[in-house]
Amino acid sequence: MPFELAPLPYASNALEPHIDAKTMEIHHGKHHAAYTSNLNAAIQGTAMENESIETILSKISTASAAVRNNGGGFYNHNLFWNCMAPGKGGQPSGKLAQAIQAAFGSFDTFKEEFSNAAKTRFGSGWAWLIVHDGKLVVCSSPNQDNPLMDDAPVKGTPILGLDVWEHAYYLNYQNRRPDYVSAFWNVINWDFVAEQYEKALN
Repeated sequence: MPFELAPLPYASNALEPHIDAKTMEIHHGKHHAAYTSNLNAAIQGTAMENESIETILSKISTASAAVRNNGGGFYNHNLFWNCMAPGKGGQPSGKLAQAIQAAFGSFDTFKEEFSNAAKTRFGSGWAWLIVHDGKLVVCSSPNQDNPLMDDAPVKGTPILGLDVWEHAYYLNYQNRRPDYVSAFWNVINWDFVAEQYEKALN
């Protein structure tokens, strides 16, 4: 199989109480696993079998709905798990902190803008912090779309993503998406986000 489901980078209960173990087990072991296997099935026998997920997403407008939905789901979740880690949260430092200051005026303003993108995304989707033309931008996308897709309304390289599909939070938070969004700030792995920021600039 061209694409494989990577294990979680921490134990399924490591993000408690902010994200519960049962949600992590179902989200990773069922949802992300299904996106992975369905993506492999959708590209079987095509040229996409030998391409990176980033290349596939860069021409997603030419692909089937199955490749779009499952390819996006595969990529988005790979990023999402790594954007979180136990004992993290707080604020970024160094170049990333400076870039947030430059783009949004302050970390608090960025936090509010990102949280609003997550809370106001209707239905299922994602909130993103992306690098676009060397600058940081907050946006959101529906379903499993993301800013790497060639037909995305806001294009760029995602460095931080928040899943706001109900399966990401419903067991613990039910319909209280704002509470889930608030909890996310306690587990953001800013070291990983900073690494993605550096890569996106190069």
